[in-house]
Amino acid sequence: MAKVKIATTESQKMALIKECAERFNKKIKRNNRVRKTETDNIEKYNNNSNIYAWTDASRYAEEYYGETLRNTTRYDNDWD
Repeated sequence: MAKVKIATTESQKMALIKECAERFNKKIKRNNRVRKTETDNIEKYNNNSNIYAWTDASRYAEEYYGETLRNTTRYDNDWD
């Protein structure tokens, strides 16, 4: 459970704010450092392309939907 600190005077409030700010900034710096080290490994393999994307949509549709694709596209010209 989190420790609750209560400040009653103005100087205690300012000291508490300073303490919280230091703790928060320390956490932010750590998170940025961790994020930088984690993403460095990923970015050297990323060439801004989606490795999961199919380059041939018709081949994908044929492979995964086959007969269903043919049955539904058979009527496409009738709608035009």
